Amino acid sequence: MAINKGKSNILTKKQPLIAYFHPESIISEQYRMIQANIKFSMTDKGSKSFLITSPSKGEGKSTTAANLAVSMAQQKEKVLLIDANLRNPGQHSIFKLQNSIGLTDVLTGKSHFYDAIQHTEIGRLDILTGGSLTHNPVELLSSPMMNELFTNALKSYDVVLIDSHSVLELTDTKLLANQCNGVVLVIQSGKTLQDLAFEAKKVLEFAKAKLIGVIVNE
Repeated sequence: MAINKGKSNILTKKQPLIAYFHPESIISEQYRMIQANIKFSMTDKGSKSFLITSPSKGEGKSTTAANLAVSMAQQKEKVLLIDANLRNPGQHSIFKLQNSIGLTDVLTGKSHFYDAIQHTEIGRLDILTGGSLTHNPVELLSSPMMNELFTNALKSYDVVLIDSHSVLELTDTKLLANQCNGVVLVIQSGKTLQDLAFEAKKVLEFAKAKLIGVIVNE
């Protein structure tokens, strides 16, 4: 598949972007309802940042984050989706993008924030992929550069969505959770144990994060 510099060329339906390829489907309508609920859950106006996570891996949080980003962009919002799962980034695969430059490269000073962003053909949706693999994700995500990146992103976008690592496995997500306006927890029906869901809620509360909703992914 051909990839244009700085812009994704989405030409295949063999990927989980239901909100893009099937906007009239029931699932796409559910994503629109979710994005509307997220919007109405925040009373103050202005740019918003939301962290998408799950209790453990394999529960569909990255797919959920991608489709929410598409749904928001289709509503004329200027959206930035950041792949902050630095240990196992996946948004570049979902959107068929290059991942040679991304978040880690911005945080290490190898690239400027705006140079690392990739534009898509989906409304006003931009993607900041995970970038080069790193051995110190915790240090990068807790660095002053990450705070600066947040500041720049919220100045330029209506909504910033962050796809993070699962919250119970590593420290990474806790570092980001309280920097965002809200956290959305994705759990998989039939897979996520009730105890794990409650533990994830407790961890987020301990991190002083604002849990604004739970998505049950079937």
